[in-house]
Amino acid sequence: MERPVRSSPALMTLLSMAAIVVVVAGMRAAQSLVIPFLIAAFLAIICAPPLAWLRDKRVPTVVALIIVISVASLVFVMFVVFAGASINDFRNNFDEMYAPYLNERTEKVIAWFDTYNIDIPENVIEQNLDTQRFMQFVVTLLGSAGSAFSNIFLVLLTLIFLLLEVSGFPKKLIAVSGGSTDTLERFREVTTAVRNYISIKTWVSLATGAVIYVWLKYLEVDYALLWGLLAFFFNFVPNIGSFIAAIPAVALTYIKPGPTEALYAALGYVVVNVLVGNFIEPRLMGRGLGISTLVVFISLVFWGWVLGPVGMLLSVPLTIIFKIIMEGSDETRWLAVLLSADPEPDDLSAAAK
Repeated sequence: MERPVRSSPALMTLLSMAAIVVVVAGMRAAQSLVIPFLIAAFLAIICAPPLAWLRDKRVPTVVALIIVISVASLVFVMFVVFAGASINDFRNNFDEMYAPYLNERTEKVIAWFDTYNIDIPENVIEQNLDTQRFMQFVVTLLGSAGSAFSNIFLVLLTLIFLLLEVSGFPKKLIAVSGGSTDTLERFREVTTAVRNYISIKTWVSLATGAVIYVWLKYLEVDYALLWGLLAFFFNFVPNIGSFIAAIPAVALTYIKPGPTEALYAALGYVVVNVLVGNFIEPRLMGRGLGISTLVVFISLVFWGWVLGPVGMLLSVPLTIIFKIIMEGSDETRWLAVLLSADPEPDDLSAAAK
């Protein structure tokens, strides 16, 4: 009689890590398919409660689905149309409206260096303050924000089918798990955590974008609504998103109206982001995420490398899902503990077993 082969914990860990590498490599290779599905999946998590509420009010499923999809599509199309129109207007008018001001700023920078007897070749400053280079940077930044949702048709189609499957999905999970409700509870925990995060982040980002818009409008900065929209969008990128969104707005403010207004604009961004990042968001999020700051930053870099701009936007929800899934197994609970900001004693004792 053959003796059963027992796998060591180290071997199981290596196999788990190898499986993760294979999955990540597959996701990176299939970005064009994975990204629309991920966007649709997260939109489905957000749209599922309104759909369920309409069905509880005895609205037919098809009618409720049409209402939810129509509202989501309207918001999405408004964002795309306005952002596209603003980008095109900015691109077409940049040389005429801002090039003379940029040349004037360049001359003042050269004169300032001359007062301190610092000899800097004029071509160096002109190259770094070149209008075409600035235009390319701004358009690339704005384009990366819109490219995340470029495949509208596939996203909406996937969203419709996902919402149609919402009502029967819990029964399927119970059937797959052999009648156990553990898998269903884990699924509900994932959807609740992701929905709470996205909801809170959306409202906070809206407030951030609104404050930035009002502040830039007060400073008489051109395209203030566009920069407010950019602040809203990039606020979903943890840690660095809001500061990235500030770069084109502050740079444009430096060109026109001027350096003083640019300083005030930068100060406004810093104040808003410090208040939001250190006081408002932590108070609203509470311990709901349970992910350390280092893990948030690493996940931003990792998912950005795997999925590009969409990965940066969804880095925190994806990490939350991964952490909750790892908590469901004794063999992988130690990974969930490593991701935690402040693990509970029960988690530590369970992971040590």
